[in-house]
Amino acid sequence: MGTENPGRSAFTSRPTSPFTSSPPAATPFSSTNPVVGSGASTFRPTAAAPPQAPPRSPFVPAAGSERSSFHPPPQSTYSDPSVPSPPTSYAPPTSGAFQRFSSPQFPGTAQPPSTQAPPLGQPPIQSPATQLYSQPGSFRPPTHLPSLPMGSPPRATIMPPVGNMPQSSPLYPAARASGPPPMPGYATQQFKTIPSAPTLQSPFATAPGGYVPTPPVSSPPLHAHQGGYIPPPPVAAPGALQTQHPGFGPPTGMHGLLEDFSSLSLGSVPGSLDPGLESKSLPRPLDGDVEPKSFAEMFPLNCHSRFLRLTTSAIPNSQSLVSRWHLPLGAVVCPLAESPDGEEVPIVNFASTGIIRCRRCRTYVNPYVTFTDAGRKWRCNICSLLNDVPGDYFAHLDSTGRRIDLDQRPELTKGSVEFVAPTEYMVRPPMPPLYFFLIDVSISAVRSGMVQVVAQTIKSCLDNLPGFPRTQIGFITFDSTIHFYNLKSSLTQPQMMVVSDLDDIFIPLPDDLLVNLSESREVVETFLDSLPSMFENNMNVESAFGPALKAAFMVMSQLGGKLLIFQNMLPSLGVGRLKLRGDDVRVYGTDKEHTLRVPEDPFYKQMAADFSKYQIGINVYAFNEKYGDIASLGTLAKYTGGQVYYYPSFQSDIHGEKLRHELARDLTRETAWEAVMRVRCGKGIRFTSYHGNFMLRSTDLLALPAVDCDKAYAMQLSLEDTLLTTQTVYFQVALLYTASCGERRIRVHTAAAPTVTDLGEMYRQADTGAIISLFSRLAIEKTLTHKLEDARNSIQQRIVKALREYRNLYAVQHRLGGRMIYPESLKFLPLYGLALCKSAALRGGYADVPLDERSAACYTVMALPVKKLLKMLYPDLIRLDEHLMKGSSLDDELNSTIKRLPLTAESLDSRGLYLFNDGFRLIIWFGRMLSPDLSMNLLGKDFAADLSRNQVNFAELNHEMSKRLFALLKKLRETDPSYYQLCHLVRQGEQPREGFLLLANLVEDQMAGTNGYVDWVLQIHRQVQQNA
Repeated sequence: MGTENPGRSAFTSRPTSPFTSSPPAATPFSSTNPVVGSGASTFRPTAAAPPQAPPRSPFVPAAGSERSSFHPPPQSTYSDPSVPSPPTSYAPPTSGAFQRFSSPQFPGTAQPPSTQAPPLGQPPIQSPATQLYSQPGSFRPPTHLPSLPMGSPPRATIMPPVGNMPQSSPLYPAARASGPPPMPGYATQQFKTIPSAPTLQSPFATAPGGYVPTPPVSSPPLHAHQGGYIPPPPVAAPGALQTQHPGFGPPTGMHGLLEDFSSLSLGSVPGSLDPGLESKSLPRPLDGDVEPKSFAEMFPLNCHSRFLRLTTSAIPNSQSLVSRWHLPLGAVVCPLAESPDGEEVPIVNFASTGIIRCRRCRTYVNPYVTFTDAGRKWRCNICSLLNDVPGDYFAHLDSTGRRIDLDQRPELTKGSVEFVAPTEYMVRPPMPPLYFFLIDVSISAVRSGMVQVVAQTIKSCLDNLPGFPRTQIGFITFDSTIHFYNLKSSLTQPQMMVVSDLDDIFIPLPDDLLVNLSESREVVETFLDSLPSMFENNMNVESAFGPALKAAFMVMSQLGGKLLIFQNMLPSLGVGRLKLRGDDVRVYGTDKEHTLRVPEDPFYKQMAADFSKYQIGINVYAFNEKYGDIASLGTLAKYTGGQVYYYPSFQSDIHGEKLRHELARDLTRETAWEAVMRVRCGKGIRFTSYHGNFMLRSTDLLALPAVDCDKAYAMQLSLEDTLLTTQTVYFQVALLYTASCGERRIRVHTAAAPTVTDLGEMYRQADTGAIISLFSRLAIEKTLTHKLEDARNSIQQRIVKALREYRNLYAVQHRLGGRMIYPESLKFLPLYGLALCKSAALRGGYADVPLDERSAACYTVMALPVKKLLKMLYPDLIRLDEHLMKGSSLDDELNSTIKRLPLTAESLDSRGLYLFNDGFRLIIWFGRMLSPDLSMNLLGKDFAADLSRNQVNFAELNHEMSKRLFALLKKLRETDPSYYQLCHLVRQGEQPREGFLLLANLVEDQMAGTNGYVDWVLQIHRQVQQNA
């Protein structure tokens, strides 16, 4: 299936080059280049023998055709420390054999040798040994390879296991000392005691910094295909399946001997307890989330990855491939993700034409549909049905088959577009934005300052609520009784009505409890001003939350909207009352443990279903000083598309700023009202399970009463057919919603992905961020029916199975020895898996994380977009004191010179000042030996006070250093506004504060019986080898 743009380079097949992998005209006996491949002959003729090559060390990899002047000493001197190191003028390239050649890769179809000279300016045609694997793209070469000339015997480019090497030799470090820097993403590095041979580079790794291969002179017939994948081979025989996006296929022939994976050498030193693995050599995501780029280059018309990310962008074409994948197969969708300025989603209004959709599968018109019959028909890319083009939408096709009005049609050129929906997409008139507040005013809520902060924040946001002048607003407060407020515009001040009968709730003045904000603005402001003082002497310790919830539902059910709940006490009166649970330590570790993490009373799930049915979304703000049963209350947010904000032991002077910012963002961010979402995909595949905060209305329709840019949804994919017959699979996300302005709209995201027959390609095209997002949701759902330990084990076992399967792909061709191998795309997967097991949602047991905090973390993770989740799992740790002393602006250096550090205690210097940022809070760590002057410049006269008792007022001072630090904190908060990062100060050695704020979050260290990063990798490697 093509597009209506056959001229676009990413989607059309091209003629093969006349120079396709042809053997050189010279005799094969004159080649002086080493030859790789299982088919290379070991016969070395004497008639035209090459010049005698110096003997090579078995520990130094062959370096392509480059001649070296280095002659190693005899073998007997290797273990003699008295022998001086040889000259270091020879440095074997660390980028693998043949990396220095930049000749383009051509299709590997067998063709007769070319008799014509190369184009002007083009270097002579190299021998196949020098042509191989220099393509700039990222996918495999085709499978048909030419026969090879005879020459030098194959050189082993794979080093024996590290454990078999001499422990010390001056030769090896000297031989690598002057070499180029290792390739980015390399896991194998020079150890302190054990030199390791460099592994050959993954096809996805980039050129090393400081070494850029010189591109050959451009030549149209030879260089037309440097866009990221190999041009297709000639059309196969009739009946054979020709891949639209070639380059996918199992490793065959010569290609099998080159390592296109990354590895870690894990062999131990003989006679030593050292595991032989240095933590510095382990891969770390110090640059944050790294998205696969080859996929976007291959399909430039796809929607941006901020909206849709697949766990692998190479879709398996058979059930057998799926069964060997072992990782989640699916996608993460964030339909309303914020777009940078200049990249806004275009809005299309078809007006009288009506929205163009496939009449069979209801797919919306998109860049991957094709037009035929002179523009009168279009073919659906999902189901292949030929549809008529409406007269108002007709346009002629040019000579290439493109519509002549293509540039004026964003829906045909953009992967993301928003359609204005006509009246047939409305069940009722579009609802106005509606905000309803349910506020606990019991004694603890008032004394903590929560009521005052909430009232002040709502008042400050009234001007910025979306949907002016249609916005509706209303309030209910409760303690042991329920208080309604008449905010009618004709009143000078609000009227309060109290209902004390909790068993038979009724609504007094049902027409005046919800009012238009623009009409009743003065009454609303008067109410918010008087609310804190109204209950300042309230001594009520009861909470009639369940009856108050029913009252809010009765008020809102006519219109729908967003309900914001501010809850401070465990519900104790009326329906939905909850009891204290979780105190019995004996339940933990048993089969009944999971019952503490599920709702105790079915009342809340039933209420959530009713709220969702009437288009009401709920956000829960919990401020419990003691146990508040977040597991039960969070159900309201889970099934209505909302989220849970948790402020344990809230005090307005400490946490007030965080509540102020997060409530303000909740009220003012753009919201999609009364929404439903469906994801369509091509023949033979379908989404079978969905994970996140929503109510599933049918098998594939997600009900989302209120959705915004901070919500993401994960889903798993399965194959319906045993074998997929299409070369490309298409996905289309459609979100039908009401905008705050009153328009009914449909946001559509479309993406294409190739189908593959090669399991290795699936692993190479994997997206770690999307995989971890699905992993986290699946693990959290598992904790609702199993023990925490079972959820953690399931993560580890799936990682082990995936790496074992990947290892088996190469175990026959390579001497893997004690190395742990993995695809470059998944090099961070073990670390993220460890971090997930150590997260608040999954780690430890009863004593490690309070029950409410764990439940709140679970609800939060279920809704997080990919980048936010990865930041939470592996936060930033940066050193500040060096940059504060420089005098330059910290925010300018944030993304350039400030180095992010590994999350281990070894990164902390007692003479330094460090910042830890996980996206939810900022922790500033003061080293014990930090300069007193620097501390005084930042903290003022209280710089020596006890930080754990909050005796220090951390505020911006009239000093240049303090101003620079606060400018940095402001910049960090602006770049990630979804949550407000409250700043905590901690001094080295202040326990237990330092322990639970910082040290427990250094995920690479061992603590409380959990593995460190090195031990985790070794444990995974041992399990991979058990059945490898």
